[in-house]
Amino acid sequence: MKTKIPALLIYLRLVIGLILIFLSCLHFDGYKTTAIILLTTGLLTDIFDGIIARQLKISTQKLRRLDSTIDQIFFISVAIATYIQCPDFFKSNAVKLGILIMFEALTYLVSFLKFKKEIATHSIGAKVWTLLLFATLIQVIVQCQSTILFNILFWVGLLTRIEIAAIILALKNWTNDVPSFYHALKLSRGEEIKRHKMFNG
Repeated sequence: MKTKIPALLIYLRLVIGLILIFLSCLHFDGYKTTAIILLTTGLLTDIFDGIIARQLKISTQKLRRLDSTIDQIFFISVAIATYIQCPDFFKSNAVKLGILIMFEALTYLVSFLKFKKEIATHSIGAKVWTLLLFATLIQVIVQCQSTILFNILFWVGLLTRIEIAAIILALKNWTNDVPSFYHALKLSRGEEIKRHKMFNG
């Protein structure tokens, strides 16, 4: 049963995302607090599903690919829920959000064109960007605005998407859990890389 915990945590994140959209549509008074609790829970499932899978030695490519796909759906769901609550923020930042989406889509396009698979690099930069995204979403949920934090998120997002595309282009074979472009270059030369036992499978 314990071997199913990572997958259950991944699917829980999917459920949380859908619940957030539903609750956002209700526009009830306690939404902000509830949304923060659910978003935090979702982030924790994202952190611990991989850690638990590695500790149980069941961190397979299939599981890591599922994790990446659900991550995308989860944060898209959170963005939709937040848009319902704070449409003006999204309208005023539409250009930058559009650019981020374009760069994100580009990384997936590169991965599918080269390997016929989705991204599952789980790079260090991407993990940092996820934490920034979490903090920015919290600020927008609470204040319906974000300036400094959102601008940091924007530029870090562009840099990390470029790195992810570079990682994919550098790899000779599809590989999950590649910490950085430097590590991708080592893998492309057939060299072993060190992965943290807790954070990179």
